[in-house]
Amino acid sequence: MTTGIPQLFDKVLRRRYLARVAATRPPFFAQALAAEIESRLGLILRDFRTTLIYGPAAGAIREHLSGLTRLGTIVTAAPVKEPGIDLVCEDEAWPFAAESLDCTISLLTLSSINDVPGSLAQFRSALRPDGLFLGTVFAGRTLSELREAWLAAEAEVTGGASLRVAPFADLRDLGSLMQRAGFALPAVDIDMTTVRYKDALSLMREIKALGLQHALAARARKPVTASLLARAAALYDERFKDKDGRVRATVETAWLIGWAPHASQQQPLRPGSAKARLADALKTAEVKLKRD
Repeated sequence: MTTGIPQLFDKVLRRRYLARVAATRPPFFAQALAAEIESRLGLILRDFRTTLIYGPAAGAIREHLSGLTRLGTIVTAAPVKEPGIDLVCEDEAWPFAAESLDCTISLLTLSSINDVPGSLAQFRSALRPDGLFLGTVFAGRTLSELREAWLAAEAEVTGGASLRVAPFADLRDLGSLMQRAGFALPAVDIDMTTVRYKDALSLMREIKALGLQHALAARARKPVTASLLARAAALYDERFKDKDGRVRATVETAWLIGWAPHASQQQPLRPGSAKARLADALKTAEVKLKRD
């Protein structure tokens, strides 16, 4: 256990979920992530000697990206052993030497670890100067419909409530964490997707098939009863069904980009060092504010 860090997630349970689906994870997961990575790297005019892909399905994602020779040698790692994984390790116990990688791609694991700032700092430390970090996490409103349905069902059936869907990071928090970890030129953007299913149970089965069910340390310890599951599914179907009978689920993913500091990167100017007035550039009159 990391001293002083709140243990929100059960790391053993997280690994158990991922290991259970390592050989059977639906192929669309790797395909979708690889397509997004390729699209984002297309905006970066750099070649890399050594690239690390870290996270579930990293081996399959490497196969999809094998045509991108600009990534150089691709190494894969994940929290559990999977097909195509070179190294098993945890985000919070990074085994890579300082300045040993040119590019690190982190896929969704930061959504369920306890020490996000520490992990980001380790990612940055392992990058050579001017190395790239590209990561994605679930954020904000992800599975908000499922969270609402479970809370309402538990209040109705048991008279209480417990977390059945993990909380996800806010966009502003992620930007601050990138700066705190020491990344230069950090940027965060959000992709919002609405995924549709036959019914709520189909959504729950897919989450389980991906190994992405929550692993909160403070989870309810009693097994879910058939009546509670049925009520949660019924409430979901009632509240979030579209006209064609299918239900919708919100998936919000944040993509993080940052660079290991290097002297060649753009630097902010010192306050007061400007050599031209904004009013002149805008061709307008300058209005001076009164001092309090």
